[in-house]
This record gives sequence, structure tokens and C-alpha cells, in this order.
Amino acid sequence: MDFKKDLSSTDERIFAMLIYVSSFFTTFIGPLIIWLVKKDSPFVNYHGKEYFNFLISYAIYSFIAWILVFIIIGMVILPIIGIMAFVFTIIAAIKSYEGQEYHIPLTIRFIK
Repeated sequence: MDFKKDLSSTDERIFAMLIYVSSFFTTFIGPLIIWLVKKDSPFVNYHGKEYFNFLISYAIYSFIAWILVFIIIGMVILPIIGIMAFVFTIIAAIKSYEGQEYHIPLTIRFIK
């Protein structure tokens, strides 16, 4: 679903982008506040759900990688997960500002 046609204001795009950008400073609280305040916008609601699905998924992957540190492979996987999370957050912020939906790779859809 492309929201670009339905987007009525740039405010929605800015708030959707702020969900991702604020995650660099406050991983959970900032995005949650923005999402709950602007949840009535379908575009912001989509990106809020996408961010929290991403956060939960990558927390699970990091936990598994942390366990695998004891058999050495986790030392390789853990930094890769961190780099992927950083890059995908930046891409999602850019895409949301452009008014597009972005499915972050390897994200499990917990919140629908």
C-alpha cells in the first residue's frame, strides 16, 4: 500500500520519520510516545507498528546471538545485527519522509 497518494500533509511524514530518528536517542520511549499521540493517522500508525515489530524482532535476534557468543559464532552475528539495525533504521526514516511504506527486512509481524 503506497501512502503517497493519500497523504494529506507533510506533518504525517515528519511524525513517521521521527519515530525512527527518535529511536537513536530513546530506543523505546520516544517512538512509543510519537506513535500513541499520532496513532489516528494511518500513515504514522503503519510506521509505528513497523518500528515496534522491527524492535521486537531484532531484540530476539540479538538475544539469540548473545547466547551463541559462547560457541563463537555469536561474536560474528552480533555486530552484523547491530549494523543491519542501524542501516535499516536510516532507510526506514528516509522512506517514511518520502511518504512510502517500508518493510524492514527480517521483521516478524507481531503487531498487525
